[in-house]
Amino acid sequence: MKIASLKAISPIDGRYADKVTSLSAYFSEFALIKYRVIVEIEYFIALSKQNLAQLSVLTEEQEQDLRSIYEKFSEEDALEIKEIEKTTNHDVKAVEYFLKKKWDALGMASSKEFIHFGLTSQDINNTAFPLMLREADEAVLIPALKSLVGKLEVLAKEWESIPMLARTHGQAASPTKLGKEIMVFIERITNQADLLEELPIAGKFGGATGNFNAHHVAYPEMNWVEFGNSFVEEILGLYRYQYTTQIEHYDFLAAYFDNWKRIDTILIDFCRDMWTYVSMDYFKQKIKAGEIGSSAMPHKVNPIDFENAEGNLGIANALFEHFSAKLPISRLQRDLTDSTVLRNIGVPLAHALLSMQAIEKGLDKLLINKEKIEEDLEKNWMVVAEAIQTVLRREGIANPYEQLKELTRTNEKVGQKEIHAFIDKLDIAASLKDELKNISPSNYYGVF
Repeated sequence: MKIASLKAISPIDGRYADKVTSLSAYFSEFALIKYRVIVEIEYFIALSKQNLAQLSVLTEEQEQDLRSIYEKFSEEDALEIKEIEKTTNHDVKAVEYFLKKKWDALGMASSKEFIHFGLTSQDINNTAFPLMLREADEAVLIPALKSLVGKLEVLAKEWESIPMLARTHGQAASPTKLGKEIMVFIERITNQADLLEELPIAGKFGGATGNFNAHHVAYPEMNWVEFGNSFVEEILGLYRYQYTTQIEHYDFLAAYFDNWKRIDTILIDFCRDMWTYVSMDYFKQKIKAGEIGSSAMPHKVNPIDFENAEGNLGIANALFEHFSAKLPISRLQRDLTDSTVLRNIGVPLAHALLSMQAIEKGLDKLLINKEKIEEDLEKNWMVVAEAIQTVLRREGIANPYEQLKELTRTNEKVGQKEIHAFIDKLDIAASLKDELKNISPSNYYGVF
């Protein structure tokens, strides 16, 4: 671990930095600066194609020269912008001044006043952040979620034929199959992942108060709304709000965070279930040489991956909750409270990524303990009471539920012997008795 990581305040940039480094390309200060540069340059290129007076159409070579600025964007470039910011005390203006120097170097000084032409800083921020988010989703977050689902699908297939005692309210209930219980989570996660991918990633682009005031006064003959739509949707690949204040509404962004919160909640539910199965001894855990489960108790192998995931998911959800509640609220046409919040959007996503990685790691350690699962089924023959009373109802036998209730609601052991003795006392056909005796905890698991 580097000394900088040891001194980091946030564990995301310290202890866990190597696990979430894939997100630094999208949510670091460097990334934000780079994405601002991307938007500014693409805006200038798009503007140059509008046949505006005083702005010449760029050659293909000039376009490539401009795009190479962000394609080759370096740490030195970012540091130069941060140095400019010390004077401007304005981060987006620092980007503009940096680009003007690049225009000078490219022999394009005559057109450099069209950099950031007619824009407010939020036209850049409210397109840069959505771009960062969309590309992080595509490159890191959605693949991580799909990787976890893929792992679960493998296990669901592997465990599809294993009967297991279910528990409702913590009590023995109608049996199920282990693979099916994993499928429950696969379906839940997949449904939410589908919704997440369908959500528009929106941006704001329209000048100081959303009306293209400066653009229109300079070039009243230009259809700026049409231009804004084309730039945001066709070039940047985002959804453009048609009516805004100085900033984006963040309503879609709030929906995005709420969607991740639902995914995280499902994963918390999954972690707690797996933790419980481990505590019930349904799973053993692979032992890794040299690892210590407890500093005091040598025998312990703790389900720490599911516990770590649960803790990180809780942190992520607390932040997601704040983001979705706060961001859509801004006083009148703009206040600055969204700014520092937006700078933190990578934090809960990093915690979510950590959690998905930890869950996969935890799943890889699991060793199924079929003997314990079968033992629990055999110890809970009372769960077939539901099956017996239902078949007896089918046959028109009076009060079967009440008869089974009297048998099974007892502190005495109710096993196969007691269940079969009950069946033998029933005044029913021998073939029906055989049908009932064929029901056991190991085969009473329904269909799905």
